[in-house]
Amino acid sequence: MTEPTIPTTTAHGGLTLPVLGFGTYKLKGQAGTAAIEGAIRNGYTLLDSAFNYENEGTVGAAVRASARHHAARDELIVTSKLPGRHHQHDAASATIEESVARTGLECIDLYLIHWPNPNVGKYVEAWRALIEAKERGLVSAIGVCNFLPEHLDRLQTETGVLPEVNQIELHPHFPQEEQLAYDREHGIITQAWSPLGRGGDVLAEPEVLKVAATHGATPGQVILAWGIARGVVPVPKASSEARQRENLGALDLRLRDDEVAAITALGRPDGRLSDQDPAIYEEF
Repeated sequence: MTEPTIPTTTAHGGLTLPVLGFGTYKLKGQAGTAAIEGAIRNGYTLLDSAFNYENEGTVGAAVRASARHHAARDELIVTSKLPGRHHQHDAASATIEESVARTGLECIDLYLIHWPNPNVGKYVEAWRALIEAKERGLVSAIGVCNFLPEHLDRLQTETGVLPEVNQIELHPHFPQEEQLAYDREHGIITQAWSPLGRGGDVLAEPEVLKVAATHGATPGQVILAWGIARGVVPVPKASSEARQRENLGALDLRLRDDEVAAITALGRPDGRLSDQDPAIYEEF
């Protein structure tokens, strides 16, 4: 196992994930493969991807290469996601098969519905396809992204199967306290996309800088540690190995409760990075 070993968290169904993952959005081709190999070499085991990122093959290539040098296949958790345009049941099933084929791996460890697309209203069909894909051995665990409590309740009511993961936008300007509480109550692991606010002004918040100075850490490390302290699994992207290692440094930070509360208080009613409210947003 590559060092450092990252602590883990477990969902209601037994899925165990490291508390810090690695995002691969925009990492493509040979450069992307090299960046992901570097992440694995540095100790990341949870790799996040999506059909719409058009890099499932890149992730698979990095995993296969790393199996020869850095980490065995069963030490890694490869994630991908179903796009909104393929929510119809048969299309979803075919897309999952295509995702597995693209990776060149025998199965995908975690497969998520990327957005609920409630106006189209076919996310339950898509969820049934994910359940069947798990039963067929195409994927090992299933979950969702950007699902609100009402969407999760409907999945539970209509299929009897609750997701083990809900990946949502979450950062200090959008701390998602209500959704996080719902997920926690139901044993769902909350992952955070864009946990650093895409490098925006959240990194320059005076409260974040104050905490960083207190702990001798970078603002990014503080924000990742804040997420982990709240029971969230951040999945930041970092193409350089230096930044990959910097992000891993968040695991060594132990923020005080008052520091966590002060950063959470930075939340804004309009804190989303863009206009992507899951109640109305449609992803294709």
